[in-house]
Amino acid sequence: MYQDIKKNKIKTGFIVSLFIIMLTLIFYYICMSLDLGAFSIIIALIISIISAWGSYYYSDKIILSLNGARPANQEEFNQLNNILDGLMLSSGLQSRPRLYVIDDPQPNAFATGRNPKNSIICVTSSLLNKLDYYELEGVIAHELAHIKNYDILLSAVVTVMIGLIVMLADFVTRVLFWGGGKKDDNESKGNGILMLIGLIFLILSPIFSKLMSLAISRRREYLADATAVEFTRNPDGLVSALEKLTNDPHELRSANNSTAHMYIVNPFRQKKKNKSSIWSTHPSTEDRITAIRNLK
Repeated sequence: MYQDIKKNKIKTGFIVSLFIIMLTLIFYYICMSLDLGAFSIIIALIISIISAWGSYYYSDKIILSLNGARPANQEEFNQLNNILDGLMLSSGLQSRPRLYVIDDPQPNAFATGRNPKNSIICVTSSLLNKLDYYELEGVIAHELAHIKNYDILLSAVVTVMIGLIVMLADFVTRVLFWGGGKKDDNESKGNGILMLIGLIFLILSPIFSKLMSLAISRRREYLADATAVEFTRNPDGLVSALEKLTNDPHELRSANNSTAHMYIVNPFRQKKKNKSSIWSTHPSTEDRITAIRNLK
């Protein structure tokens, strides 16, 4: 587990650096298209660093806002808070995550934050209504595992950066489509190679973003499942919860492609619920349950 935590931290640093490079080249292309001259690369670098910094420190607030989450106080959500308090002892975490609830008909949950000291567990109201005590305990333990394994930092940063790059790609595509970009790029004083790379990243960024989110999702779900069983000593609770969540027919109202990989199960309902493909954000429920059953 500690090796996975270390790998997650290294992977986060690598991904943040990669995104800074991508954003810098994209912003450079935008600046040159707007004829901002020799300072374009400096402006682009400053904007990309600020974007990365904002993603690191404010990703949890952005994600909660996107999902319309509200705090889960002790009075209204007593059982949820009691389950979390009980799991804090077995998890070994020193800082208690903040609890949030999304009013939604689909049972689901996710964790976010930049580290265990600044972490959040968010569940839907339907999750609380449809799961029994031990099933809910399994889900909360799964999200606590993401926090302990530092999956939340990687997931949150990638989520915000994916959203930013996709919005940039859409904006610039629209500008270029309507003829707003600079036509005479050959006479630009900027570096033509950098501009070409920036344009390539701009065009391919939605694909890169999708592949990046897929790369961080699948293995971490298996590890979180195993860690959750270690916390609860009750694999049946998590197995039953996964089956209920996967078979529920409701769509998550706030679901979008940039946050789908964060949830314990895919928020988008598919016809073949137990099958996964190369584009799936999660392993299949069947494979996850088999892995849990095989734990010794």
